[in-house]
Amino acid sequence: MPLAFHSISHGPIAFGFFNIDSDMLLLEHYFFFATEFCEYIAMLARRKGRGACKMTWLVYDIPEQERIGDLAGAIHGVRYTGFIGELYRRFPFPPRPEDFKQKPEGFRNRSVVEALIREYAGAPKEIVFSVNHSETKVAIGEYHFDRFSFQALIQYVWRGGYPRWKEERRPPYVEAMKEQVLNCSVGVLEGISFEV
Repeated sequence: MPLAFHSISHGPIAFGFFNIDSDMLLLEHYFFFATEFCEYIAMLARRKGRGACKMTWLVYDIPEQERIGDLAGAIHGVRYTGFIGELYRRFPFPPRPEDFKQKPEGFRNRSVVEALIREYAGAPKEIVFSVNHSETKVAIGEYHFDRFSFQALIQYVWRGGYPRWKEERRPPYVEAMKEQVLNCSVGVLEGISFEV
């Protein structure tokens, strides 16, 4: 489930997985797949620079809360609104609490999830991902983070969010991201730990 993370631009913001059968992440009103998030982070790590860099990320954007939906209502099966409601109609919350684990094979449902989100967000749009290694600042679109908060986003995906990866099995793309990040110890990635 999404958790609150500190941004230096907006204060606490929501980030995370929001359905255990999908590898989609939300960052407030931006939606993107964890496969891409991990590849973007791996690309950043491969640059190994200390200056500034900019990349373009493709995200789905749903600015209106009513079109995003009611996560709590969908989890409890009482209110299915917006994109999240439609996703939970397709992939409901598990009846047994012990089955509430992020599924490492969630990426296999991408075509279904993508068709659903396009109904609410339209085509994906470009946002700027910028990094200033010397000042250890990161911007993902309009949201700005210091090094520690940015690393917390990466660690969240590594863990499988809350409730963690099912059987602690991570998808290959998450393992690949970790390997790239561990080979880069500069700027915003300096000092990151995956022992969480």
